[in-house]
Amino acid sequence: MTEVDLAQLQAWVGSLLWAMGRVGGLVMVAPVFGNTTIPARIRVAIVMLLTFVLAPLSPATVDPMSAQGVATMVGQVLIGAAIGFVLKLVFEAVSFGGQMVSQSMSLGFSEVVNPEGGGSTPVLSQLYMVLVTLIFLAMNGHLQLVALLAESFRTLPPGSGVIGANGMHAIVLFGAQLFSGAVRVALPAVTSLLVVNIGFAAISRAAPSMNLFAVGFPITVTLGIVVLWLSLRSLPGAFQSLTDSAWSLMHELAGTGGAP
Repeated sequence: MTEVDLAQLQAWVGSLLWAMGRVGGLVMVAPVFGNTTIPARIRVAIVMLLTFVLAPLSPATVDPMSAQGVATMVGQVLIGAAIGFVLKLVFEAVSFGGQMVSQSMSLGFSEVVNPEGGGSTPVLSQLYMVLVTLIFLAMNGHLQLVALLAESFRTLPPGSGVIGANGMHAIVLFGAQLFSGAVRVALPAVTSLLVVNIGFAAISRAAPSMNLFAVGFPITVTLGIVVLWLSLRSLPGAFQSLTDSAWSLMHELAGTGGAP
């Protein structure tokens, strides 16, 4: 009959808990993994699968039943959530850029239910989100995220510390790129539509009696669709630039030394 060593059992439980905390924090916040359109059972299955895969990389040096173990568990959740939050900011910047394009096309009233945010969002924002999600998966971003999480157990093992004040400050500074990234995504379409609106302003001055709302609205929407189709070519480049900055910050937070 095989005897179970209590210390070995405690080490196994600790490894599973630390891995589950870090993976759970990531899946709770990160886009794609934490999308609420994915059924809860599938998200739980993803957390459990990644936990069993990454548990051997998580050293158990702290008693999980002690007060230090509870603090360590909270730290693991914060590490995973911080890494996922940085990536979420990139997707939110793209969504905000789509909202700016919608307003320029006079389609700000055209909204759909946002299953991830729980409210309503312009339809172009949802279109941009779907496109960048497909781009992210095509770039194997989900695999890079799992690899970064696995590497973080080596550079930032459980019980050795959490993300400090400098890391939190870097996340706050990166949040400022939410607006610059949105402008970068929406700039080609917004600039073209601005020229169209300036033309309508000139026509309004030349012919004040013309009903520009009846004439200009369909023209703005039609030209906006054409401009949107042409400007989508710049979306992958803008998204790549944002994700490069995000990967650099996520590697810095995880202590892995830089982008892949």
